Amino acid sequence: MRVAIVTVGDELLAGDTVNTNATWLCERLTDRGVTVERVTTVPDRVADIARVVNEYRAEYDAVVVTGGLGPTHDDVTMEGVAAAVGRSVEQHDEALEWLTTHGGYQAGDLVEGTTHLPSGARMLPNREGVAPGAVVESVYVLPGVPAEMKTMFEAVAEEFSGERTYTAFVETPDPESSLIPVMDEVQSEFPVRVGSYPGDSVRLKISGAEEAAVDDAAAWLRERVTAMEDDA
Repeated sequence: MRVAIVTVGDELLAGDTVNTNATWLCERLTDRGVTVERVTTVPDRVADIARVVNEYRAEYDAVVVTGGLGPTHDDVTMEGVAAAVGRSVEQHDEALEWLTTHGGYQAGDLVEGTTHLPSGARMLPNREGVAPGAVVESVYVLPGVPAEMKTMFEAVAEEFSGERTYTAFVETPDPESSLIPVMDEVQSEFPVRVGSYPGDSVRLKISGAEEAAVDDAAAWLRERVTAMEDDA
């Protein structure tokens, strides 16, 4: 399963808020065997949201959108997603019923627009907040507040799946440039992929569909590079 993630918010683009939602979603989806191929941040602008979501829904099996849910002036994500799929935004009776039955709200207490979703969308209840999420076609719309986003995603996590990938790590002080031959060789010897991530040292990530092959490739690498202690 191939997925794209779209995070919405002027505050993300300005650097006012760290985009932890994207990192968490990438980790969680990867754990489920899903391949995340795009992470894009767009401003709180209907046209930008609609354009990116429309492009990605045509290319990927699912699109996960976070941020910009609610009734305030800059919460325009639902409108943007609705435009992407050619639907209107309207009062969603199930969302209103859930909030008044389970959320502890009176209908009169809710700000106009709180329960407006794209026409025909499946409502996702917000068990940590107010603004509901939605699924419309292959697009999953989640809140931007991390606790709300995580809880809502876990409710639909089973809808995301793929071939499980096993990983192992080898950390070395060797220069990254000197590791190119050995990285090429290990990928010829074993059915694995190797990525290198330099910093104070170089961290080699070995990944593949066969756990034994990954473990064998990691052991093979440790014999050929200057492995550091506790590199797993």
